[in-house]
Amino acid sequence: MKKTYLIASLLAASLSTSAVNAGWADKLKEAVQDEEIQKTVLDTAKGSTSSGKTTNLSTETLINGLKEALEVGSKRAIEEISQPGGYLDNKNIRIPLPDGVDKVASILKKYGLEEQVNQFEESMNRAAEKAAPQATELIVGAVKEMSFEDAKKIYSGPDDAATQYFKDKTSSKLRTLFQPSVQESLGQVGATKYYNELAGQAKDIPFVGDKVNVDLDSYVTEEALNGLFTMLAAEEKKIRENPAARTTDLLKQVFN
Repeated sequence: MKKTYLIASLLAASLSTSAVNAGWADKLKEAVQDEEIQKTVLDTAKGSTSSGKTTNLSTETLINGLKEALEVGSKRAIEEISQPGGYLDNKNIRIPLPDGVDKVASILKKYGLEEQVNQFEESMNRAAEKAAPQATELIVGAVKEMSFEDAKKIYSGPDDAATQYFKDKTSSKLRTLFQPSVQESLGQVGATKYYNELAGQAKDIPFVGDKVNVDLDSYVTEEALNGLFTMLAAEEKKIRENPAARTTDLLKQVFN
């Protein structure tokens, strides 16, 4: 019901004062199959024509509420994955051994390389944690640039609609931003060293050495971005469904 009202308010707010007529209602029925939403849109729009503004919450309040929700949620997600263990200790986003390395990991361990394998996996995740704060500015910028049409789609979309918007608007820029940061972080936490040691020792193992060949910078960058968007989606769903996640007065006003 809350979602229905939000969708209806946004749709109704976009109408002119003369929009509520039989012709428009027919088009509404064609475009929106849900009878509850149809009725709520018409009622909300009629309320708007008599007072010159939408009932209860204004369009501006709704849009500002959505933007604040996304900004709060994205900052919270980025802060969480930036902490020590943000990737490493989260089974949903932990960066696994790359293809090739994972397939021969058990063999490498039998040859006395267990410590190097474990250090390598841990260091990749540490690198992602160090790079993650770089995302804040781009994600918040995408929130501020959001149009009214974007907001309507996000309100009426699935639980991860905003996350899909972020992917569309920021993936390419985030990749460009993340890669040099990841490369630097990989060096700082020793991932490059551990990988080179692993590859150097693995090359002498029959049928194994040629499989340990990875573009480490690109691999960790992509996995770090996947983890970021996974956490953004989790925060978005939390704000939509969990009152405790609505930490400001505006969020409570819009989503309650």
